[in-house]
Amino acid sequence: MQLTLSELSPGKRYHILSSLVVPRPIAWVTTLNEDGSVNAAPFSYFNLMGDDPPLAVLGIGRRPDGGAKDSFRNIRRSREFVINIVTEENAELMNLCATDFPAGMSEVTALGLKTEPSTLVKPPRLAAAPAQIEAREVQTLLIGNTQITVGELLAVHIRDEFIEPKSLRVHTEKMGMIGRLQGGEAGGYARTRDPFQMKRLTYEEWQARKVNKASLNHPSS
Repeated sequence: MQLTLSELSPGKRYHILSSLVVPRPIAWVTTLNEDGSVNAAPFSYFNLMGDDPPLAVLGIGRRPDGGAKDSFRNIRRSREFVINIVTEENAELMNLCATDFPAGMSEVTALGLKTEPSTLVKPPRLAAAPAQIEAREVQTLLIGNTQITVGELLAVHIRDEFIEPKSLRVHTEKMGMIGRLQGGEAGGYARTRDPFQMKRLTYEEWQARKVNKASLNHPSS
């Protein structure tokens, strides 16, 4: 089946693409509302986009009525936000933050979430997250109804048990992070507890492997 995306409704495009591009990391974003209260919302249209400078992108959709979401308005106003890492342990709290609370209402206050102060930006970090990344908006792209925020990553906070102090090796496998699968209200999630490794080959290693396979296919008589 071939699907021409321009011929589909935005809703159908969303469900098809969000079912194919999986698993997607989840940014549990904290920002400051205009009255100083803390907004917290998850976004799975999110990923790392560079390390020099370190950049991440957030695709922040609109509210059902077409208006801007609190997170988007807050970032545009203050240019600051925090990405809190989502794990199996805090998944339920993250999901509760996706509830359609009224505009301007603080999910942090409503759910009684504990926060910790950030160091370089004003929005606080969520204590339930084992790692958090402070960020500042550097550019926002408005393409049709798509809103893409590019943020420079400024500081990382991570619990001591998940990082080696000398090598700075992060024990990703111990953190129990989750990713988003299909979109929509009944969408699923994926665990990261079953990783596997594949060594990246050098060109010389690839050549040697190619020669070995050729000799196995054509043994000498």
